[in-house]
Amino acid sequence: MLIFRGIPADHTPVALTIGNFDGVHLGHQAMLERMTAAARALGLSPCVMTFEPHPREYFTPEQAPARLSNLREKLELFEKAGVERVFILRFNHRFAQVSAENFIDRILAEGLRARWVLVGDDFRFGARRAGDFSMLQEAGKRCGFGVEAMHSVTVEGRRVSSTLVREALANSDLALAERYLGRHYSISGKVVHGESLGRKIGFPTANIQMKHNKPPLAGIFAVEVHGLGDKPLQGAASLGVRPTVHDKGKATLEVFLFDFDGDIYNKHLRVDFLLKLRDEMKFSGLDALTAQIAADVENAKKYFLNR
Repeated sequence: MLIFRGIPADHTPVALTIGNFDGVHLGHQAMLERMTAAARALGLSPCVMTFEPHPREYFTPEQAPARLSNLREKLELFEKAGVERVFILRFNHRFAQVSAENFIDRILAEGLRARWVLVGDDFRFGARRAGDFSMLQEAGKRCGFGVEAMHSVTVEGRRVSSTLVREALANSDLALAERYLGRHYSISGKVVHGESLGRKIGFPTANIQMKHNKPPLAGIFAVEVHGLGDKPLQGAASLGVRPTVHDKGKATLEVFLFDFDGDIYNKHLRVDFLLKLRDEMKFSGLDALTAQIAADVENAKKYFLNR
């Protein structure tokens, strides 16, 4: 899969779908499946246009929702879905001023040489969100590309969306989030050096680097970790601000792997969240924290034994 930051100078005509794709949930997966099928039928390259940062992070950073996936996670899921090219457009002041007409003419028609475009039925684009599906459809007739709107995907009567996934995670309903995503919710990142507190108290942890400091869930979890062999490893994870050791800590993901001892710094791991064991809490000191971690580990092991 080829990844472009912006619009390349020259490339072959494309079939394209456009969006933020945060979480790459079942609705997004249906769009990718439809787009890649159309690309095959039309002899085009299946492509995705996405944006960094998320437009809401640009316009209202303090009110922007928690990210469900970082860019690398999205790209890995795009490739798995059969996407051949991804165009990452930087969402900044200049891009926000692009009119709907120029978005169509300069970016889609001239820049990307789009021949077929798939968007969500509520898709809006251009400065002040002036463009909509009907405008895009009419422009497609003029510019020579087909336009299709993707139907909604529903689970239990509700339209699957990134917002719905966030709600499920905020309510600690990992099973419901899994139904919306079609897989376990996960966070991936590089193992980095931490404060080594876990090692000092007998529970050495892998500290997973997170690109965004506002995760959509928090607490103590039973997890599976991918990236250290052919099979996932089991463990217990803490995701939160660690109030016992920091008054104003930033969100941190730490994973204690059962029966594992090895140097894994700089490894890129994926942590699948399977069960929430409890909320994060502040303890009176390290002794109380250590005792609770031991209990958490035992509870996580019981979960895996009974699964």
